[in-house]
Amino acid sequence: MERKVEIRLKQLVKDRGILLRELARLSDIEPSIVNKLANNNREKIYLLHIERIADALDISDISEIIRLK
Repeated sequence: MERKVEIRLKQLVKDRGILLRELARLSDIEPSIVNKLANNNREKIYLLHIERIADALDISDISEIIRLK
């Protein structure tokens, strides 16, 4: 069985009532990168991006952002 990493940004921003563009601003990540992460269209995921997103959304548990399916 092949596993896939899922980035849960769409649900996170929806739950917080913000837009992906606002998350990009808060996390200081290029909007195009945030958009690709949200749509699970990235081949590589950089921990620095996940750390910045966690800081921007005040998340302490990485499993809120990344899930293995």
